Amino acid sequence: MFGARFHGVDLTGADFYHVDLSGARFRNIDLSGASIVSADLLDVTVTGDLRDVVVNEVDVVPLIEAELNRRDPDRAAAHPTDADGFRAGWELLARRWEETVARARALDPTQLQESVDGEWSFIETQRHLVYASQAWVGRGILGEAAPWHPLSLPWDQAPDMPGVPRDREVQPSLEEVLAVREHTRATVSGVIERLTDEQLDVEHTAPDDGVWPYGTHTVRDCLATVLDEEYEHRRFAERDLARLETPTT
Repeated sequence: MFGARFHGVDLTGADFYHVDLSGARFRNIDLSGASIVSADLLDVTVTGDLRDVVVNEVDVVPLIEAELNRRDPDRAAAHPTDADGFRAGWELLARRWEETVARARALDPTQLQESVDGEWSFIETQRHLVYASQAWVGRGILGEAAPWHPLSLPWDQAPDMPGVPRDREVQPSLEEVLAVREHTRATVSGVIERLTDEQLDVEHTAPDDGVWPYGTHTVRDCLATVLDEEYEHRRFAERDLARLETPTT
């Protein structure tokens, strides 16, 4: 089984005993409720959504959150708790994205279509953020059944959903995709500008048509998801732009 590849496999409840996973690569996996006992975790890198992660009887998530906020004092502002905080966080993210886009403009346009280490290109990142805003605000809050622009790009593992575009072959220019971004950002801004603390916990139910996001979500959760997407994908974009700016030898 050395070098085996598992894709789209459901191993829920599996039991691994005396298994060598050294050098293994895990991507887009669900380890919710997993128990790892007597493991050698040496030179291990983990990124993802961390909640209630206990290592050697210590919940490490608060420690990680504190360190991330120390490294970037603006990070806490991108995870607000009240209406004024959402307004301030949204404005902050807009300014920071302006800086990132200015950095991207300095590169050759073809580089903005390039993937770094298998991640989304800069253009694809912008397209995904269009999708995130349309999904969580257009659909999740405003109740639009199909708010999608043709350039919207769901996450890679998303199932095919009725009417939701996912064209990975099209390569719009930076200006084309930024124009779409501006339109969707204006929609989000309109919601946040009118937001009150009382509205944050109001629940909205998405149309029952098999399209994500399903079910019922609060305004708070919808907007928090959008801000988190904006913050994290900008961080990834900055990381990858640094690689693109460095000539390969």
